[in-house]
Amino acid sequence: MATHNTLPRPEHPRPDFLRRDWQSLNGHWEFAFDDENQGLVQGWDGGLKTLPLSINVPFAYQAPLSGIGSEEVHEIVWYRRAVEIPSQLAGKRTLLHFGAVDWEADVWVNGRHAAKHLGGYTPFSADITPFLVSGKATIVVRVNDPQDSGQPRGKQSWRGERFGCWYTANTGIWQSVWIEAVGAAALTSLQIDSDAGRRQATFEVSTDRRGNFDLEAEVSFGGKPFRTVRATLTERHPRLTVDLDWPDELDLNYLWRPGNPKLFDVILTLRKDNIEVDRVETYFGVRQIQSHAGQVLLNNIPLVQNLILDQGYWPDGLLTPPSDEAIRKDIEMAMAFGFNGARKHQKFEDPRYYYWADKLGFLVWGEMPSAYGFRSQSVAQTTAQWQEFIARDRNHPSIIAWAPINESWGVYNILNDKKMQDYSRTLYTLTKALDDTRLVSTNDGWEQVETDLCAIHDYEASGEVFARKAAQKEQMLATTIDWKSVYAIGSAYRGEPIMLTEWGGIAFSGGKAGEWGYNGTVETEKQFLDRFGSMIRAIRGAGYFVGHCYTQLTDVQQEINGLMTPDRKPKVDPAKVKALLDAK
Repeated sequence: MATHNTLPRPEHPRPDFLRRDWQSLNGHWEFAFDDENQGLVQGWDGGLKTLPLSINVPFAYQAPLSGIGSEEVHEIVWYRRAVEIPSQLAGKRTLLHFGAVDWEADVWVNGRHAAKHLGGYTPFSADITPFLVSGKATIVVRVNDPQDSGQPRGKQSWRGERFGCWYTANTGIWQSVWIEAVGAAALTSLQIDSDAGRRQATFEVSTDRRGNFDLEAEVSFGGKPFRTVRATLTERHPRLTVDLDWPDELDLNYLWRPGNPKLFDVILTLRKDNIEVDRVETYFGVRQIQSHAGQVLLNNIPLVQNLILDQGYWPDGLLTPPSDEAIRKDIEMAMAFGFNGARKHQKFEDPRYYYWADKLGFLVWGEMPSAYGFRSQSVAQTTAQWQEFIARDRNHPSIIAWAPINESWGVYNILNDKKMQDYSRTLYTLTKALDDTRLVSTNDGWEQVETDLCAIHDYEASGEVFARKAAQKEQMLATTIDWKSVYAIGSAYRGEPIMLTEWGGIAFSGGKAGEWGYNGTVETEKQFLDRFGSMIRAIRGAGYFVGHCYTQLTDVQQEINGLMTPDRKPKVDPAKVKALLDAK
């Protein structure tokens, strides 16, 4: 069903799990701050109170596009909206979806509690059918977003103001809200694992009802039918195997990779007594990522990763991209600069980002937004959010690596502390248990414990100086590069592929107090290109770095070290940067 084009972010939020019977709930919601925490006492959850303000969902109140645009701290906020289920969805079960709500969300429908979710970056849903009255619903959402450094928050400041390289906080609903119609049973998740060697794909399907349902998976390739598999389900979590024995031996025609992002489309149909009860559209790519002999291999071919660090902040939307086209344009601009992938830094990105990366053939690293305290609560919350992220996005072929910890944030004494080291190992093994098809950079940057990649950060300004450091490879890996130990005490290099996963940060002079860059600033494009080029030549000349990640794609608030301004205007000619990256 179509949605009104005047709505903010009107496109379907989950193109990898798409139902046609849906309606966006983005746009105007009533809104209120609750600084005295009186909403529950005064019965706002009952849905009868009209809230005094208006907000433009899905933008956080701190974002200008929300219609409020205030950076003042308000830890508790409320939303209210009346909804009438449209005729296209009537007569079926109604599912209410939230893409992401930061931080702790409670949802009431017609005065009855319908859902609770903890964590600011992952989705949650509720079947609200039992709460509807004559097909109508008043939806109320209460959000509590404490200024707490111990909760996973990524680059959001917890001090009530921007500082260093931490930015404006992002409170409340910040990804799309929508409803969908399903029948007596619904597909709740789908995990797809492809095996290029065996030419197979395994579908692990989950449903919300148990019974004798018939499932049909129609797989197509290039717009043409490829394979159809049918099964009768006797359990809620069945597995189906789809043979992908393509008709010739030219594997590369069917494999996903940058420059050739081939995708298989899938329609999953659930039926009961020959009557359709649910239908979901999705897709997958067949590709293999692994490490071997110090190299990263994509489809058995050595892969050089020219990555860009991308924090996904917008001047008008903060963490929320202003449009689907803006998401796609960011990827296209990164490719125009010569990068073949991005390290999405300290953020679980909007699902449509990964969709466009899949479609355009752009590599992505998935990274956990850090907590900055080490306590039981932080461990539990990080672990829970990390599992939800992997569950949401593991089907995207563009994602080739996971990074659960960055620069020892949240594990400040991991160099010596066995408990923190064990936590790091736990995240590594948990990630592998959930998804063994990708590489894991467990503590990206330094003080690494168990990891698939030796991922080093160094913001040296001079290529000549960096080349001298990199020439002492064994000494560097056994001790430090820049100012941190490459491995934690008790761990050592074991032949992992070596990457320089943060470098550069070259800032153009802005002349304002509090602006952030590394090693001073440059004044002209030539000065930038000279410094950038000297480092690229040093990285390449070392002979053992199999990839790198340049900081960063855009300026972000007080950070002025982007290749583009916050509103995405290039500060240097993309073709000149690409020429330096492409040079042999």
